[in-house]
Amino acid sequence: MLRHSRILIWLLSCAGMAAAHSPLLPKPQQIQYGPGRLPLRDLHIRLAGNPADEDRFAASELAAILSARSTTPIPIAESPDGPGPSIVLKRSGPVASLPLPGERPGPESREAYRLKITPAGGEIQAISSAGLYYAVQTLRQLVESDGGAALPEVQIHDWPSLAYRGTMIDISHGPLPTENEVKRQIDFLARWKANQYYVYSEGAIELDGYPLLNPEGRFSKDQIRRIIAYGRDRHVDVIPFLELYGHLHDLLRIELYSGLGAFPHSVELDPANPNVTNLMADWAGQISDLFPSPFVHVGFDETWRIEDVAKKRGNTTPAALFAEQLSNVAKLFTQHGKTVMAWADVMVKYPATIDRLPPGLIPVAWAYEAQPDVKKWLDPLVAKHLPHFIQSGVANWQQIALNFDMTFANIDNFLAAGRRSEALGMINSVWTDSAQCLLRLTWPAMAYGAAAPWQSAPMDRNGFFGQYATLMYPSASVAEVAEALENLNKSEIAIERVWGESSIHEMWGDPFSDANLKRTADHQDDFREARRMAESAQANIYRAMKDGADFSALESLLIAGRMLDFAGYKFLNSLEVAARWRSFGPYNSDRFWNEIESEVVYQSHGRFSDMMDEATQIEAAYRSAWLAEYAPYRLAAAAGRWNNEYSYWLRLQNRFRSATRGLKEGSSLPPLESVIGFQ
Repeated sequence: MLRHSRILIWLLSCAGMAAAHSPLLPKPQQIQYGPGRLPLRDLHIRLAGNPADEDRFAASELAAILSARSTTPIPIAESPDGPGPSIVLKRSGPVASLPLPGERPGPESREAYRLKITPAGGEIQAISSAGLYYAVQTLRQLVESDGGAALPEVQIHDWPSLAYRGTMIDISHGPLPTENEVKRQIDFLARWKANQYYVYSEGAIELDGYPLLNPEGRFSKDQIRRIIAYGRDRHVDVIPFLELYGHLHDLLRIELYSGLGAFPHSVELDPANPNVTNLMADWAGQISDLFPSPFVHVGFDETWRIEDVAKKRGNTTPAALFAEQLSNVAKLFTQHGKTVMAWADVMVKYPATIDRLPPGLIPVAWAYEAQPDVKKWLDPLVAKHLPHFIQSGVANWQQIALNFDMTFANIDNFLAAGRRSEALGMINSVWTDSAQCLLRLTWPAMAYGAAAPWQSAPMDRNGFFGQYATLMYPSASVAEVAEALENLNKSEIAIERVWGESSIHEMWGDPFSDANLKRTADHQDDFREARRMAESAQANIYRAMKDGADFSALESLLIAGRMLDFAGYKFLNSLEVAARWRSFGPYNSDRFWNEIESEVVYQSHGRFSDMMDEATQIEAAYRSAWLAEYAPYRLAAAAGRWNNEYSYWLRLQNRFRSATRGLKEGSSLPPLESVIGFQ
């Protein structure tokens, strides 16, 4: 009994010590704190054995991280011995920089590491350079500033629970990130121990011989090569994520290539066309030469016209047609030594496909709902003992801001199902379907999706915003940033109670339409809640910036708050104006001036001027934020929505101003519909 009591006291003591230290994301598999501290001042970093360039890169990262928190620079020495306290990096196996096919996670895996810090110094042991690098990322989070910058006494043995932890960035549906922004994303993802970065392209990568394919909206081959090299330094494999059956409208809308489609200017290829085989062979060769990764994802999702094409051919089924095209494309890449991945939705829809999959192909089950139908998507793959991935999604592609509740639930629930199905890895999707979203807004969700498949314990969903803010922002601003994220989430959820998940599309609708006026009347409390939370988030962000938080990291959050606030005011404002107009009664010029002309129509501080002012101000801020992370491609189209908002309210202002011109005292006001003139 006494022994059990001592164990309990020790466990409680360890838990208490852990709570006193900085949060760690992802959470290490094994960690034990001690009472001591290792001051950063006068600390050295040393490399043992015969260090490779990758080991030196990890050491330089650690030196930069610790020097930024110390009052003195932290030097690097290649000798493992020397005077003064030091942190020694020791690699015991091959460099093994990037994940390869056949990886397995576990305590002795390629990416595992052991980290020990005492008051006398520290040591990192890892089998590979990747393990050393991940230990450095943990050390980044361990630094504490209370009482002078120092590392806590601690022992950590850590390893990934999934071997492959990727993030997919969509560069085709919406804006094109700049090369520097992609590098910034890779840097960010590496902090949370991601090891794959998927570039989703529907023709947004330069290919020789196709000058008309998105000439203004693609990465050049040289840019891709630089991005690949940048990722490799950070142990992130940059992988092509293509569409080689459906979703090829960018190619097929061009008249020169339209004949390759299932139908003119289609979104899907015609597998029966021999020229399609030639095109696929060309693309497979160029992509394989450009990307050294052993993996390639060939897409093959949502082939909506496959049944029509099968009927058109007359001698096949959708399953056979799909399997034929997939096998042909997979063979083109396997000839270049690639391991091929493809989405599993069509395979599951036509189960006969599963028995015809090409050897070695890895199906990827995807679902973006909070509660994915995991039996539907995973059971058919498990039943055939197929190695597979799962793919979650960040709920931003049709939202004004981001629905964190849906995102976190999707990641948690799908990942739990993937663990049960023994999925090889996980990819977290960041889509840009709305062509309006700012990707920096998604960074907290990207961090969540990168950390979750490393750690074995469930993510602390309720505490995540505070943990993330602690690791990303100056201590004085942490509470404000965490609260801003929570308030933005609450605002988006409130507005989705009105509009559903497509809030970014609904916000551009005509607020004076009968349907919208009725819907707004039924949901006034939701709109007001959305505005209150959006305004609270903006106030949080302004205070965080005053407390030293970096504006560039918060700009997109601020704009999202302003957009949510604008959307709520736009529809509430219209409802109130409509109600006031319809209840006004007989025309009285003095009363009309006081109740409508001066408050609604007047060019200074009137309700319509409010909308014009905010639309133009948000457009300017939005343009600035766009250019901070994207190329100009598609900016004019996105900004045009704000220009249209300005024109809408200007037209209304003029029509309301002229509606009573020549109207006699006591006359009835014209019907609202005739004043608006847009119905």
